[in-house]
Amino acid sequence: MNEPTAAPKPVTDRTLLIVDDDQTFRTRLARAMEQRGFLVRTAASVSDVAAALDPGASAFAIVDLKLADGNGIDVVPVLRRKRADMRIVVLTGYGNIATAVAAVKAGAVDYLAKPADADDIEAALMASRETKASPPEHPMSADRVRWEHIQRVYELCDRNVSETARRLRMHRRTLQRILAKRSPQ
Repeated sequence: MNEPTAAPKPVTDRTLLIVDDDQTFRTRLARAMEQRGFLVRTAASVSDVAAALDPGASAFAIVDLKLADGNGIDVVPVLRRKRADMRIVVLTGYGNIATAVAAVKAGAVDYLAKPADADDIEAALMASRETKASPPEHPMSADRVRWEHIQRVYELCDRNVSETARRLRMHRRTLQRILAKRSPQ
């Protein structure tokens, strides 16, 4: 005889920790998540995480990969030690496969590239452990991903066009034309 499967329990603990060094983004995301019913605490750096966890560990966390005083992936195991069932999503503007794998190995349940909207983040946080989060409704276009990558390398090379072109293995003039254009949608 087949036993009826239990319906998933509704989530009652909606405490959320947001760790991001970009104050504007952190504030906007906190406001958006509060509107979705989360009780939000924020931290601006790796060193602020301990203070934000003083009242107790949150059920959920959103952690930026690149923080002013360290790496967000290093925060994930710290959060896991505080609360083993915490659902952690790593956000980054510097997405690549290696860091996505490292984030998941460290204990994150998902890894999203910025700009991710609050609906996509909530879906990743609330997805059941057995199923994957649904794909984003409006993912970045391939042109936008390419543009973001070029901008990231350009910034890492201290806005040096020649060095960026060398590292990207493209002609300097081609890179200058790309940098002069507005970002694709």
